[in-house]
Amino acid sequence: MVFRLSSGNSAFVEIDRYPRRRPPPQYSEFDPVPSAIGQELMRSGDFGSLQSYGAGGVSKPTKGFTLSRRLLEREIGSYVGERGRILNQLMAQSMLPSSKADFIIHYDNRSYSGQFSEDGNFFYSCSQDFQVRMYDTSNPYEWKYYKSVDYIGGRWTITDATLSPDNNHLAYSSITSCVFMANTSPGNDEITPLELSHGERGNRNIWSVRFSGDGREIVAGASDSCLYVYDIETRTPILRLQGHEEDVNAVCYGDQSSPHILYSGSDDTTIKVWDRRSMADGREVGVFAGHTEGLTYVDSKGDGRYVLSNAKDQTMKLWDIRRVALNQRHEKMMDPKEFDGLPEFNYSSGFDYRSQIYREPPIKLPHDSSLVTYRGHSVHKTLIRCHFSPPTSTGSRYVYTGSSDGKAKIYNLDATIAGEIDVNAATLNTRPVDERLNNSWYRDWDEGSSSRTSWKTCVRDVSWHPSAPVLAATCWNGYGLTTGTVSLHTWNGGESRWDGKVTARRYNPQMRPRFQEASEDDDSDDMIDDI
Repeated sequence: MVFRLSSGNSAFVEIDRYPRRRPPPQYSEFDPVPSAIGQELMRSGDFGSLQSYGAGGVSKPTKGFTLSRRLLEREIGSYVGERGRILNQLMAQSMLPSSKADFIIHYDNRSYSGQFSEDGNFFYSCSQDFQVRMYDTSNPYEWKYYKSVDYIGGRWTITDATLSPDNNHLAYSSITSCVFMANTSPGNDEITPLELSHGERGNRNIWSVRFSGDGREIVAGASDSCLYVYDIETRTPILRLQGHEEDVNAVCYGDQSSPHILYSGSDDTTIKVWDRRSMADGREVGVFAGHTEGLTYVDSKGDGRYVLSNAKDQTMKLWDIRRVALNQRHEKMMDPKEFDGLPEFNYSSGFDYRSQIYREPPIKLPHDSSLVTYRGHSVHKTLIRCHFSPPTSTGSRYVYTGSSDGKAKIYNLDATIAGEIDVNAATLNTRPVDERLNNSWYRDWDEGSSSRTSWKTCVRDVSWHPSAPVLAATCWNGYGLTTGTVSLHTWNGGESRWDGKVTARRYNPQMRPRFQEASEDDDSDDMIDDI
């Protein structure tokens, strides 16, 4: 990611344009869909359940077992113990959120990220107005706003946020070297700055930040190609990891129970694996290479084994750190020295993902060590995020991602489409045109259309509730992609396909009615705007 911020009002005043490079010397098409490796993973037991169990524990196929039948069997106590757990998971796996939105929260600035807490009782959203808003989602269908915190002195936007495991603290970053940490309790206005530069000079703008599983540390990815580990108790950065050649756009911990394994995704097209127990030489312990453009996000399954990545080459990839030999190509993780010995060739097309359309042919690199590649979503305009589906309800059986075409895509592990949520249709024209807000650098991104007069949506982040069939989509949208929304999409109860009529409740950031259609008996304006 390369852009320079000016001291004036316009953020994008100078853009580094890369020359487009020649095609790579060799390439091949991706593996066919459905992926054989993905199907094997689905049968492995590591990603949810495939079978139901009858009397005596005898397995039987799930085909023909309707949801109503499974509910009946659960109510009459046919399954207990492990079989009961599998039955509940099978039911949850079939309940995919639908396109129809239950409600829409409208923001006057672009929304950049939004996530549920691990227990599902908390949701936060980050906007370009440098505010993080917090919601009580103990009832996932009826949210309650209770607090917001500001990033003072931020640049362009809030780039990321992360919630501590106990939900008591929220850390958030901007395009600076400082991470703020706020107490999430209502009435507690304590905000603590965590300075990563520690008095050193250099460009350390933070793109990504994550709490460790024990809540004692924060890892951050920065524009100086480094990762930083910060000790919260001592208020000092304790580790600086160097190994990437470009901005580190995404970081995460590999195991929720241990702070030792770290993943980082960079604009240099690689994912690097770091083990803090074996870093005598300060280098990464492994490299995942296979993307041809910069990484936008990485997400860990939380088991220290599987990691998911999204990239500007319009693909999402699944990787295995242990390298179980599912076939001969996947025997081991690439050693850093082996990676250094690869022939040097820049496979990147050099396109500007913020304003250009990616038109390169699909390429599978000869050293691509990913298990499965997912294609069909669009990674343009911004750093689109991807995730594993919740482990408790779905067994992480799906992987899902935002998309700049206005949709959220849900994939089966074998790269087939499990579901698609049309957020653009669900939010279409749900706020009036406001020329004060209709001035976007992205306005003319769509070729052959005028974004000034048409509603557009870019789904930047998505979050699946850990125990309910509910998905929250965090988006840029509106006329010119200048405003933002968080829309809630739930399982439709098995009803027929949505008719496309927008009936969602509309709220302002404090969950008060906004842009609601007035009733026939109301003499007010056509749209109620309670801000």
